[in-house]
Amino acid sequence: MAEQASTINATFNETAANGTAKVPATPEGMAMAYTSLFLMAILPIFFGSFRSVKYHKEQKESGEKPETMSSKDAAMFPVIASCTLFGIYIVFQIFSKEYINLLLAVYFFFLGVLALAHIASPIVSKLIPEAFPNKEYHLIFTQGVKEKKEELMNYEFDRKDILCLAGCAVIGIWYLVKKHWIANNLFGLAFAVNGVEILSLNKVSTGCILLGGLFVYDIFWVFGTNVMVTVAKSFDAPIKLVFPQDLLEKGLAANNFAMLGLGDIVIPGIFIALLLRFDLSSSSKVKSKTYFYAGFIAYILGLGTTIFVMHFFKHAQPALLYLVPACVGIPVFVALVKGDAKAMFL
Repeated sequence: MAEQASTINATFNETAANGTAKVPATPEGMAMAYTSLFLMAILPIFFGSFRSVKYHKEQKESGEKPETMSSKDAAMFPVIASCTLFGIYIVFQIFSKEYINLLLAVYFFFLGVLALAHIASPIVSKLIPEAFPNKEYHLIFTQGVKEKKEELMNYEFDRKDILCLAGCAVIGIWYLVKKHWIANNLFGLAFAVNGVEILSLNKVSTGCILLGGLFVYDIFWVFGTNVMVTVAKSFDAPIKLVFPQDLLEKGLAANNFAMLGLGDIVIPGIFIALLLRFDLSSSSKVKSKTYFYAGFIAYILGLGTTIFVMHFFKHAQPALLYLVPACVGIPVFVALVKGDAKAMFL
């Protein structure tokens, strides 16, 4: 999910569904669409960051070492993302878009159901009454025998989890059959929260390398070629959040969409989550979350700038062009003022 989300991560755009005619966007419709996208972008970062802290704590308590991205991985990521993006572009030029998107729909159906269930399960468990006949299960899957025996899966769940999974599967079928924008956004938000929670950087300097490389990647593929925009329009999968600009005129059947790629949420989000973990790991007795809020406010400013510039110039914008300087620059400036720069980059 992360690789695909980061591949098509750069554009706000308008598109129609199923080739039907679009109702021209009104100022009210555009304001509603951009405000909704704005909120859908910042909420996964906020909640995903705190879930990231909990996830890392559970990993340490269980004795597992969380997988983190190294500086070398961060430096290579834009290159890999570029190759993947161009590869997808070539595939869409050679093969039928309908067949490719059918395969993607099936793939993201399973991925989306699991991602949504991971987010919804704790909430559903609290809502189900105590009288529910619950029972726990433990699924273990191994390969090999005796000393060569290797554990591949060790998963504990209960009937509440199964009930939640069934509900998420209904949403998945809705997405698979109708490709409705609400179902798309439910999956997209689940991917974003899971991405911010689980993907991890080992230190702030690694985050700076990653964001710096994707800053160049984003500008090149949006302004230098038509590859990014072409793929974003052709790639019919829940790796972007969409909101109709003609909702007021056409209701839930609206089809004139503004969109934001998940990479514009997840990539800055994992950096902001790292800042929160840095705040909470500080030797200071007061856990002020200064750098987390500095990064979060920076993201809000950068995203607002993206929307303004996109609307003013009426052209797809590489969001990381505005998000990276804000999300890196403001927290680093705060660290310099507070004298924490050395500790931050260790």
